[in-house]
Amino acid sequence: MRSLRSLALLALLPLTSIAATPPPTAPEPIVREVMTRPLPEQPGKEALILTVQYPPGGADPVHRHDAHGFVYVLQGRIVMGVAGGREVTLGPGEAFHEGPDDLHTVGHNASQTEPATFVVFLIKDIGKPAVLPPR
Repeated sequence: MRSLRSLALLALLPLTSIAATPPPTAPEPIVREVMTRPLPEQPGKEALILTVQYPPGGADPVHRHDAHGFVYVLQGRIVMGVAGGREVTLGPGEAFHEGPDDLHTVGHNASQTEPATFVVFLIKDIGKPAVLPPR
């Protein structure tokens, strides 16, 4: 009986090493700046347009923008959410907004096999980074 228990424990060892292994980090998004323009009617503000591609399984870390951010999905499906709001899954032609005080808590590709591409339009302070760490 003792050897049977030992054998059972040995059989489970590979499973415990898999369970103890942390999950792989999600692939980072590919971000490209399309255009930046000062907004003369709003001194100190500028518009920034980016394209973002989430690789399959790609995701953003929690972050903020200190800006009005508008997301427009071109391809694939993405999941977006801000603290205190509900998560939404968006497809081509759908949009999402986050305000200057929002904490962007959810941003990832809904697919593990297909990329997703979207445009981000930010109205932000001139010279301030587009992406900031959480406060």
